[in-house]
Amino acid sequence: MNSTNNRFINRDLSWLDFNARVLEQGLARDMPPLERFRFMAIVSSNLGEFYRVRVAAMKRALRSGLAASADPAGLSPGAQIQETAERARSLLRDLYGCLTEEIFPALAAGGLELVRPEQCSPAETDFLDAYFRRDIFPVLTPLRFDEDSGDGEEGVLQAVDNLSIHAAFLLAPRTEGPGGPGPDGPGGAEAGASGGPGSGAEEGGHVAIVRIPAGLSRVIRLPGERPERAERPERAERLPEQGGPAIRWALLDDLILCRGALLFSGYTVRESLLFMVNRDADFSVDEERDEDFVEAMEEVLLRRDRSRVVRLVYAGESPRLTAELARRFALEEHEVFRAEGPLDLPGLLSLTQTPGFDHLRLKPWPVYAQPDFSGEEPLWDRIKLEDALLHLPYQSFDPVLRFFEEAARDPQVIAIKTALYRTSGDSPIISALEAAALSGKHVTALVELKARFDEARNIAWANKLEDAGVIVVYGLARLKVHAKISLVVRREEDGIRRYVHLSTGNYNDKTALCYEDIGLFTAHEDIASDASLLFNMITGYSSLSETRRLVIAPTALKRRLLELIQREAERSTRETPGRIMAKMNSLADSDVIEALYRASSAGVRISLNVRGICMLVPGAPGLSENIEVVSIVDRYLEHARIFLFANAGAEEVYLSSADWMPRNLERRVELMFPVARKELRDEVRGILEACFRDNRHSWRLDSKGVWSRRRPEGGEDPFSAQEYFLAQAAEAAESRLQAARQEFVVRRQWKGGGDK
Repeated sequence: MNSTNNRFINRDLSWLDFNARVLEQGLARDMPPLERFRFMAIVSSNLGEFYRVRVAAMKRALRSGLAASADPAGLSPGAQIQETAERARSLLRDLYGCLTEEIFPALAAGGLELVRPEQCSPAETDFLDAYFRRDIFPVLTPLRFDEDSGDGEEGVLQAVDNLSIHAAFLLAPRTEGPGGPGPDGPGGAEAGASGGPGSGAEEGGHVAIVRIPAGLSRVIRLPGERPERAERPERAERLPEQGGPAIRWALLDDLILCRGALLFSGYTVRESLLFMVNRDADFSVDEERDEDFVEAMEEVLLRRDRSRVVRLVYAGESPRLTAELARRFALEEHEVFRAEGPLDLPGLLSLTQTPGFDHLRLKPWPVYAQPDFSGEEPLWDRIKLEDALLHLPYQSFDPVLRFFEEAARDPQVIAIKTALYRTSGDSPIISALEAAALSGKHVTALVELKARFDEARNIAWANKLEDAGVIVVYGLARLKVHAKISLVVRREEDGIRRYVHLSTGNYNDKTALCYEDIGLFTAHEDIASDASLLFNMITGYSSLSETRRLVIAPTALKRRLLELIQREAERSTRETPGRIMAKMNSLADSDVIEALYRASSAGVRISLNVRGICMLVPGAPGLSENIEVVSIVDRYLEHARIFLFANAGAEEVYLSSADWMPRNLERRVELMFPVARKELRDEVRGILEACFRDNRHSWRLDSKGVWSRRRPEGGEDPFSAQEYFLAQAAEAAESRLQAARQEFVVRRQWKGGGDK
């Protein structure tokens, strides 16, 4: 059990459980090695962010004297830190064990071979020597790391940032006199690679660090063909080589570490290692300030680069350096982690796109056109006719781009308003908004600068929008705007008409290729009116009036959810039990969980598809017997939020930008919106039902807080929800194509006077 009571699972341990499920995808031997590597990189990235945000918050609670306070599961901050460290260490151990023993050997067998320093041939060693002297050495900046080197707020310690790999060296003066090794001097890297008898190394030694430059590729392709080897790793199963010659590649990290002696003329390198740190990133902007908000956010970014270190991850064998780094960063033993392989796996994801190695990755799935928007008629004509859904990434993101691009070009469009949380750096949507503003349209963009880790990017393209004449609003004080909504105002023959796009996910054309989300296009007057009220509330001083269709957090969404759950309990009978089905990323709101427990006790059957954090305990006698919790971890990231309430036969289906977490329901501007058209409600219910049928890539949570993989049982056929959604999108696109062909034949026959 992940808690000390029977009502709640600890939030942070549940998050680590999710990463364990992601790791299982990487551990699966039936998956191509580049796909396995991608899942390993996701886990590595998630752990870094977890320490920067969640563990940093726990440590702050300890320092502020809140050590005795417990979370709903009963764990104090101190207990959470210890338990999360054990779990994180276990994840890293399994990750690197699989990476070094299975994935890298499988990549090598398939023609993409990582070569560590001791594996280089003489020719490759010569190549790397020359490459280092010519292209790497001039870029590097070694920094003294001694007690008297000016460390402190502005010293070398603060130069160690969150996102960089650093090499650390323990040095001792050489005794053979002047003229020690340099970039063009005698001896080379090996001459000072280690201390020992006769090296002249003193007992103490000096410490220096070198940042691995971000502007250099970490992947160094070695020249020539791979030499044949008599021995192959036992775990490396030979894969069919397709698409070209094998590639041997080395790591920039290794190159700098092994040739570090060239940086320290007159010194011997006694020990060395690579390391990264995670600094506290759990900062929020001071929203009481009267100064420029963008400037205040830039100060937050600067503070992150200089904040406390909460974790050290290192690779290499140097007890002296490990201890020294831990001491200098004031870290305890449980905050120091060893990686038995390359650091910063996300920084190596370019490997997964290496041309010529399709046999090492999954075959890409096609993206299908949404049939409602496959014609040539303007988008407005289709949306005005009836509501339409878009299921990403199975269906193309193109209608969303068209929504903005056609609005920018259409002379009848007079205004565009949008709320942007995260988008890509070269987003076509940003370009469309710029073009619309430059053509004289009234364009308003709410840019949420508090989108964690995207703040700098959002500031950059917000400045671009302002330069083009867009009215840019930087969020709300003390509230993060997480709603995904856009409004186009168009002058038509019968008056002004508004068109609305709402979504469960961001306006990001890149993540639209790998995040599962659902969007709704509508011209429904009630929703359009609510959308206008919402934008007025966000951009001006008006308080939010009562809305007709949109349910908005933090003013109404939590209350409405609790009412819907309670209504289901009240209308549930033994003959016709209530029914709740919901899909979300995280479930962590104690009030919502307690309401679900009460509904379960009233006989309501509750099915929850929770991708990540789940603090609810399902299947507990007398508490949650009627609740099941599953989680899907597959090729695409499950991201849509869907809520269904049977309502005694008058079924209601909602989509939302919000998870059931306190931050979403109480501290963010979020939206929940109904799916009114019956055909679309049936489609969304089908999505939910498919998620609960999945027995190939889903997991089930039990009453002890343990996740177990679901398997086909009792004669069940294997079923993958994501493969089903892909097939549904293909079928819909094909049906529309067949209809278009038939329409073409009919028109041709009519023009020709019928059949001859």
